[in-house]
Amino acid sequence: MKKIVISTITACFLLFSVSGISSAAASTYKVQKGDTLWKIANKSKVSVNQLKSWNGLKTDLIKPNQVLKIAKPVAAPKKASASPAYKTMTVKATAYTASCKGCSGITATGINLKKNPNAKVISVDPKIIPLGTKVWVEGYGEAIAGDTGGAMKGNKIDIHLPTKAKALQWGVRTVKIKIYQ
Repeated sequence: MKKIVISTITACFLLFSVSGISSAAASTYKVQKGDTLWKIANKSKVSVNQLKSWNGLKTDLIKPNQVLKIAKPVAAPKKASASPAYKTMTVKATAYTASCKGCSGITATGINLKKNPNAKVISVDPKIIPLGTKVWVEGYGEAIAGDTGGAMKGNKIDIHLPTKAKALQWGVRTVKIKIYQ
């Protein structure tokens, strides 16, 4: 009887110790003053939406000393697939600048455009293009979907340019974009 009890205890110990190994694939990050989800996502090579999902966040609001779960991306095996790693679409593109009177210059994801006037950021409808997504815009280049706006509904984007003159020069265009997955 004594051997059965010892064997059972040993088996339970081994079972619980092995089950802890699977959780080691995820790491944590302690939020520092000045951090944004966008900065943390970029450092961790994950999307803002993934961070929000893993941590049960409903908004982009984070606080210093908050501990966030960050899963390490696991490289999926390459599939012989005909589908590209991006989705293309045609959108109406306007331009904006953070150097306007009364503009804070802080995007919905926390990017400070006044401190980073050359940042390639676009404003999007997050129902169409999730915030934090990398997007290539014809005539603009690669950008991050880092802002939202009241006029950004459906297939519309607003690209950030450093000056009002450049934004006016851009005007309104119909452009092709690639949304990286």
